[in-house]
Amino acid sequence: MVLSKTASESDVSVHSTFASRYVRTSLPRFRMGENSIPKEAAFQIINDELMLDGNPRLNLASFVTTWMEPECDKLIMASINKNYVDMDEIGCVNIIAHLFNAPLGDSEAAVGVGTVGSSEAIMLAGLAFKRKWQQNKRRAEGKPIDKPNIVTGANVQVCWEKFARYFEVELKEVKLRDDYFVMDPEKAVEMVDENTICVAAILGSTLNGEFEDVKRLNDLLVEKNKETGWDTPIHVDAASGGFIAPFLYPELEWDFRLPLVKSININLPSPSTSLRVPAKLLPQYYQLIRLGYEGYRNVMENCRENMIVLKEGLEGTGSFKIVSKDDGVPLVAFSLKDHHRHDEFEISDLLRRYGWIVPAYTMPADAQHVTVLRVVIREDFSRTLAERLVNDIQKVLHELDTLPSKLTSNGTIESQAVENSQKSTITHKKSDLETQREITTIWRKFVMDRKKTTSVC
Repeated sequence: MVLSKTASESDVSVHSTFASRYVRTSLPRFRMGENSIPKEAAFQIINDELMLDGNPRLNLASFVTTWMEPECDKLIMASINKNYVDMDEIGCVNIIAHLFNAPLGDSEAAVGVGTVGSSEAIMLAGLAFKRKWQQNKRRAEGKPIDKPNIVTGANVQVCWEKFARYFEVELKEVKLRDDYFVMDPEKAVEMVDENTICVAAILGSTLNGEFEDVKRLNDLLVEKNKETGWDTPIHVDAASGGFIAPFLYPELEWDFRLPLVKSININLPSPSTSLRVPAKLLPQYYQLIRLGYEGYRNVMENCRENMIVLKEGLEGTGSFKIVSKDDGVPLVAFSLKDHHRHDEFEISDLLRRYGWIVPAYTMPADAQHVTVLRVVIREDFSRTLAERLVNDIQKVLHELDTLPSKLTSNGTIESQAVENSQKSTITHKKSDLETQREITTIWRKFVMDRKKTTSVC
């Protein structure tokens, strides 16, 4: 018998992947490797790295769907190698247009486009508003067109700031205030001038899930347009709430029923991908056909009920204040009532020990002094998980309560480890939690000084 390879040179399939040489060497990070490696080794190495991202089901920071029916998986795999299918896009756009009460006839097609996410959708919508404003200015008395602006709340997603910077548009933000963490319609309309290309309202703030009052904004803006002769429109960022309001609050007027609402962006409740292939569109099309009004209503009602269970459980601890509303996106945003012993960032950090990913962040201007934790309730977040999360939060609170007080009344660090280091020349290694507390305090001060919130999606 003649062997073409020695055992050490054979394909990894001869041995266990973890008994091969490929797990003893580092993968190249910035350059392509010189040699090939077996498919089993490549799969295992990448799959192992994915474990470090955490369990998607326990990532309570994301609004992106993390669970699908098996039929969606089959459709994705069946279409993964196909090019974009315009027919599916047109079908989705028209279904959504009718859902949002677009003034269309039975045989009239809606105008819309599929994008890789709401960030791209907002860029396209904002650019369209800018171009239309410039054209109108050219027609009217040859006025200058070099200083367009857009009015938003300070709670907008960071992609609005990117749009303003990329396309040279001034971003005029309505500041927040205590116990009012969305855009005030009255203040927004006061900021509108002849150079305003549109007012952007949010149906479901990423900070606390609250729906902004688009109806009130529309009515106030109608009056201002009549007084001034302007034609300032409204764009609704419905990335979070566009597939919630029609099923939970069908009478709420926020969409194309309002005359000044000219465009809406929406994230469909299916996995987010960056590939312009049917693998993105088909699951969305499947969901629309599969669930219908009845199915979506049932899903959203379950989310709302589980949200209430979580909210009541957190209130039952006596440690938290709820800063989200019951009639917005199904999520719970909450703050500590007492910050003398620990803060929200520490709770977020310790919850990772139990597998939970719960973001902590400061509110935008002028509510930077408010820090919150946020849990998004998605379709796959059951009542059992809600109860388990409350139990784990109580464990974290108990662990933090056993530690020395972190802050004095004037906000200085009061850690026993810091006091000892000041009184003694003997150095010692601080615990991970003590070090994290100091880092968190410095980081929070940096954020407060900049008067900016952390990026949350």
